[in-house]
Amino acid sequence: MAFMVKHMIGGQLKDLTGGLKEEKVEGEKSEATAKGMTQEEFEEYQQQLAEEKLEREASFAQKNAERATVRSHFREKYRLPKSELDEIQIQAAGKDVELPSELAKMIAEDNQEEEHKLSVLGQLSSLQDVDINQLKDKVQATFGDLKETAEKCEVM
Repeated sequence: MAFMVKHMIGGQLKDLTGGLKEEKVEGEKSEATAKGMTQEEFEEYQQQLAEEKLEREASFAQKNAERATVRSHFREKYRLPKSELDEIQIQAAGKDVELPSELAKMIAEDNQEEEHKLSVLGQLSSLQDVDINQLKDKVQATFGDLKETAEKCEVM
């Protein structure tokens, strides 16, 4: 609303004054004076911006490399094809990229759980309605009976 009023009245006021006032062209101001700085301050400010941008880009590359490392780890674990993009991101970081410590702990725990699940007892424990302790007792009793029978056997 204020824009419309200013536009309508401002145009008419310019006509009344006859263009006596000299209007400044905004393009003539330098960027430094437009922001209220001296040229030296402005150059220093631009340099700081460039340094911060480089730091952000380096941090971003490092994070991408860490993510690529995680993806490549899971590709190896599940025998999936390797990705060239991940390898490029790891190389772009330029440093030795390792898994974050928290993630490494989680992976180690997962590996232990998977090893346990792959064992016979792990398979049995995953079955419902199976009492492991009772099953161990039965196995030990049966093994004891077999030993006794073997000792009594005349052939052996």
